[in-house]
Amino acid sequence: MWLLIAFIAVPLIEIGLFIQVGGFIGLFPTLAIVLITAIAGTYLVRSQGLATLEGLQRSIHEAGDPTEHLIHGAMILFAGALLLTPGFFTDAVGLSLMIPSVRMMLFAAVRKRFFVVTPGQAAQQPHPYSGAETIIEGEYHDVTPEEPATKGQSGWTKH
Repeated sequence: MWLLIAFIAVPLIEIGLFIQVGGFIGLFPTLAIVLITAIAGTYLVRSQGLATLEGLQRSIHEAGDPTEHLIHGAMILFAGALLLTPGFFTDAVGLSLMIPSVRMMLFAAVRKRFFVVTPGQAAQQPHPYSGAETIIEGEYHDVTPEEPATKGQSGWTKH
C-alpha cells in the first residue's frame, strides 16, 4: 500500500515543485539545477561508494561485522538513483542520504527492528525472543541398534 502511495505522491510532488521553481527562476535555470544535481550526485555516489566498499573489504578481511557497511552501501546506491532521477524532491532525499550522520540515524532505526547475530555471538547470547532461561526436563531411552557380532557377514544370510 505504501509503495502505491509513493508511486502516486512522488511524481505529483515533483511536478508541483517543477512548476513552482520554473515559474520563479525560469525554465533554463531550472533545467541547469536538475543537470548539476545529477552530475554532483554521480560524483558523491562514486566517492562515498568507494569509501564504503573499502570499509566493507576491511571489515571482511578483519572478520568483523560487515552489516553497517552493507547498509550504507545500499543507502548510497538508493541515493544515487534518487539523484539521477530528475526532480527537486528526489534530489533533496538523495542528498540527505549522502550525509553520513543521516545514514547512521537510519541504520540505527533499522537495526532496532532486526536481531543480527554475528559469528561467535550465537553461543554467548540466547535469542532475545526464545524465553532465555527456559529449562525443560525429560527422560530419554537410547534406541540405537546394536552392532552385529560378526563383521564379515551382512546379516541377510545365515550359514
